[in-house]
Amino acid sequence: MSTIEVPRAELLEVATEPQPTRRRRIKRKTVNTIIWFVVLLAITAVILYPLVWLAFSTFKPSSEFGQNPGLIPDNPTVDNYFKVIEGIGGTPLWRFFANSLFIAVMAVIGTLISSALAAYAFARIKFKGAGVLFAAMIGTLLLPFHVIIIPQYIIFNRLELIDTYWPLILPKFLATEAFFVFLIVQFIRNIPRDMDEAARIDGAGHVRIFFSIILPLIKPALITSAIFTFIWTWNDFLGPLLYVNSPEKYPLPIALRLYNDATSTSDYGATVAVSFLALLPILIFFIVFQRFLVDGVATQGLKG
Repeated sequence: MSTIEVPRAELLEVATEPQPTRRRRIKRKTVNTIIWFVVLLAITAVILYPLVWLAFSTFKPSSEFGQNPGLIPDNPTVDNYFKVIEGIGGTPLWRFFANSLFIAVMAVIGTLISSALAAYAFARIKFKGAGVLFAAMIGTLLLPFHVIIIPQYIIFNRLELIDTYWPLILPKFLATEAFFVFLIVQFIRNIPRDMDEAARIDGAGHVRIFFSIILPLIKPALITSAIFTFIWTWNDFLGPLLYVNSPEKYPLPIALRLYNDATSTSDYGATVAVSFLALLPILIFFIVFQRFLVDGVATQGLKG
């Protein structure tokens, strides 16, 4: 068995160090650890308090809102959940959930397919104007959504696609999300080109290289794009408000508005209950895929 040799100077230093000094150092480290723990606990409590308040407020009757701003309801009730499950305007709650889920899933599929293909073209295929087109694509990140609302609405109106989900889904299949294209491009650029050259020697083309080599290696970036796309689409309010007119086609963000009508009495208890239920799919989706989030944002590919 091999033994670890410790320098004699270090042994003498440890042996000659006064006992009170060592105790003082240990005590100081313990105090610093406790302070950091308390600070982090306080920050966590501040961040999570709105979510906890929302969860407890689902058990408050509507008459209690505005009178009891505290966390614990005075007269807890579950009537809010029964009202929400019944739906509103003749449309059950599950229909709103199904509409939001359909839009979000299709948006994720479209974003992943189009962004991955566009990113591969920018990262691996040499063509004229690639740099200009890539810079123009990055420039669209500086363009507010409100600038293109009117021309985009006119286009879909002439195509007679208003009051359908096509205006919300079709752009996702056209690589309009420049942020995700840029994210995947940076990931692909970190993958050694030696793999592509080896595949070309074996007779593989761009299609085979993309599906057999690149696509499996950019999985963290794809999962990160899927997480953000799902969350952004699930919470989108302005898009469905512009293009969807039929109540039975409303997603959850628009359905929440039905519980707060300016011309009648607002049901705050039901609104809070629907808000909490609408938040659960996002939390579940994030918790399931959170371990891939850091890898995707870091965009650390293979190092050659």
